[in-house]
Amino acid sequence: MSIPSRRHLPLLAGVVALAVWPLVFSSAYDLRVFTLAGIYAILVIGYQFIFGHAGALALTQGAFFGLGAYITGLLGAKLGWSALATLPLSIMGPMLLAVIIAAPVLRLETHYFALATLGIAQILLLVAIRWESVTGGANGLPGIPALTFLDVAVPGGLPMVLFVWSVVALAGLFAWQAMRGLYGRAFHVMRSNELLAASIGIDSARLRAVAFLLSAGFAGVAGALYAHTIRVVSPEVLEFHVMVACLSMAVIGGRTGVAGAILGAVVLVHLPEWFRGLQDYYLIAYGVALLAMIIVAPEGLAGLLGQAAGTTPSRRAGRIAGAVAPATGESRFRAEAKAAAPLLSVQAIGKRFGGIQALRDVSFDVRSGEIVGLIGPNGSGKTTLINIATGLYAADAGRILFDGRSLTGMRPAAIARLGIARTFQAVHLVEEMLAVDNVAVAVAARRPLRLGRALTRPLRDRAMQSARAEALAIMDRLGIVEAAWHRAGGLPHGTKRQLEIARALALSPQLVFLDEPAAGLNASEQRQLAGQLKSLAEGGLTLLVVEHNMPFLMSIADRMVCLDEGKRIAEGTPSEIRANPAVLGAYFGAASVTPGSRQ
Repeated sequence: MSIPSRRHLPLLAGVVALAVWPLVFSSAYDLRVFTLAGIYAILVIGYQFIFGHAGALALTQGAFFGLGAYITGLLGAKLGWSALATLPLSIMGPMLLAVIIAAPVLRLETHYFALATLGIAQILLLVAIRWESVTGGANGLPGIPALTFLDVAVPGGLPMVLFVWSVVALAGLFAWQAMRGLYGRAFHVMRSNELLAASIGIDSARLRAVAFLLSAGFAGVAGALYAHTIRVVSPEVLEFHVMVACLSMAVIGGRTGVAGAILGAVVLVHLPEWFRGLQDYYLIAYGVALLAMIIVAPEGLAGLLGQAAGTTPSRRAGRIAGAVAPATGESRFRAEAKAAAPLLSVQAIGKRFGGIQALRDVSFDVRSGEIVGLIGPNGSGKTTLINIATGLYAADAGRILFDGRSLTGMRPAAIARLGIARTFQAVHLVEEMLAVDNVAVAVAARRPLRLGRALTRPLRDRAMQSARAEALAIMDRLGIVEAAWHRAGGLPHGTKRQLEIARALALSPQLVFLDEPAAGLNASEQRQLAGQLKSLAEGGLTLLVVEHNMPFLMSIADRMVCLDEGKRIAEGTPSEIRANPAVLGAYFGAASVTPGSRQ
């Protein structure tokens, strides 16, 4: 059996099982339950956008589901509209609500976001109960017509099953197409490390808003189909148990895969039916079964099956190794010779954190093609200055100019796309992602990522191939191309450091901030890195390097700037800095520096 067939065997088996299921369990009740499983699958596929891909615990999915059901119920039962008219409105209604609440709610994080979205769901529930003249109050809205398109009714039973599961297939295809390429990789980066996402130009706020809108639209579709299936809508569709069921299905099946959404929906909708024979004890058995699945398959049932049938990175490398693009003769980072005007101008920067003055009146310039070392004892403000320059912090005083343009007020993603890249003091990689894709997603982020482009790309993803080829060329230049098809988390520390630099270079920057790039490297790796950085600078790239390893930094730096207690105390060539009494005093204490002493 070939490797591709092994990888797709669980998917093929699942498709066959779904096709056979309604034929084996063909009673009217079984078909109704299977229809509800399909409706919940659509709901969970939508929920995966915000909960799985965006990593936000939204508790509004049940509310969007109920709103879609009520729109269909009101227009169908009271006005006699067909599904052709009600379905678009059942999608637009939840999406409009999502737009209204997105601005205040999506700014929140962790449990605050969850509580805010839960509050919105409770408000809708109260409206449904109290607005009796419209919603029917606690009694709900009976008499919802059967599903009808172009005056052709879809009867219950097998035809309804086929219709609902056809919608599941379309919803799954939409989600798979959107998330299978670089757009999905950007979500993965954002979910893993939002700070990292911002540093390579990924607009996390935009991605999260898109995910929230998609989740609402899918929930509206599920709610409309639920209303036509049950033929009555009551406040029960807005109650918290719907949200709990959706969340459980996403966790049990898998947070990010279409197969996981379908597995979770089918299993959890049918699980109570399988345990009915236990009578008073079926809820206990239900809970034990859920707990067991979470323990056995923390990545969901789809993840468990994928691990059983997946290929190893080395096998995959054998199939795609031919994708390496040869490096071009002309450096991508070549710029004009060192310009008269500074590329980066730090002007009187000040920053306070509570009672601590982290930076005070710091000024210096960096010219194109230079390697400037930024040194100082721990706590002197070096990383704080980089965070201000890259938009993570706002300065209390002063400004920073890049190529004559003020960076004040710019968001980190916009600064990254302007031509400023960075690495971090601690290694920041998406460890579950292939090394090459850690770099390729930065290539793609050089221009804003759009859902429309993701949905319209062909089956053969040329954008992904092009980004990977460019990533491989950069990795080849740094001597780490052999690690391309391995998971980033399993690489040696030195390779991870170089992979971070490769990702920064993938932004095609003019300026790169390197925060302790030599930390944790052995002597051989330090020599290799020093040569690479010199080569990049000779090609026109400008580097500002924060480093405590003085022999390493002095071997590559053109100039050095020293900070102490948030102030600039010295600036000059490495030899001048080595002999500067103020620098020696900052590192070793004033008492250890005698007049005329040198080190």
